[in-house]
Amino acid sequence: MTSVERRAGVLAASDVRVAFGSTVALDGLSLEAARGEIVALIGPNGCGKSTFLRVAAGLLRPDRGEVTLDGEPISRPDPRIGLVFQEPRLLPWRSVADNVGWPLELAGWARAPRAERVGELIDLVGLRGSERLRPAQLSGGMRQRAALARTLALSPEVLLLDEPFSALDALTRERLNLELLRLHADTGMTIVVVSHSIPEAILLADRVLVLTPRPGRVAAEVRIDAGHPRSLETLDVAFVSDAAAEIRRHLQTGAAAA
Repeated sequence: MTSVERRAGVLAASDVRVAFGSTVALDGLSLEAARGEIVALIGPNGCGKSTFLRVAAGLLRPDRGEVTLDGEPISRPDPRIGLVFQEPRLLPWRSVADNVGWPLELAGWARAPRAERVGELIDLVGLRGSERLRPAQLSGGMRQRAALARTLALSPEVLLLDEPFSALDALTRERLNLELLRLHADTGMTIVVVSHSIPEAILLADRVLVLTPRPGRVAAEVRIDAGHPRSLETLDVAFVSDAAAEIRRHLQTGAAAA
């Protein structure tokens, strides 16, 4: 694991092991995401990708090892770390605005600054005009935008994404990935995203970490040599084929060794 300068937003895992009874999800997983970096995790089903995100978010304690933020161990949920799940998990009886503002209410924000912050977030994720709608009135993409805005309410330093767009159609998924890149450019957050899609991982990430079959650990690192900003045309550049081939090779090697 490459050493990087310890600045706000540096997420690091060291020798993490998590078992659920006799099933070992992670064993010896170590990685680091530098400040402002986008790191994609890719690997076969059941290799512990989502489990790692829950450890990193402070929702699950590892049996061994630790995850740190700026050198401090994460042992409980931390407002500096936001997690977006595969499902939006919005409160169905609340409007978009009230869902987005829920973390601010819990944090004790007064009404006026809370409304101002919610307005900023609504604009950031492109939901202006939908503030009073309830989740059942939204498309899948709009629900995920609202969930993302809610996660961003307290301005986390690190954003963890657990395949948040996987259930959406291809065109909506592409559009939201581009909006995620725009959001990253605007905020400079550190992002760790789980994906099963090699093109998506290449489009988003500065580095793609390939995990082994369960128990998961990092088998390989593939650097994506594309600058920012990126667009869908990035996927047409020649180096993308080489990066995709390398990722597939590591996935196939891991599967053959399992």
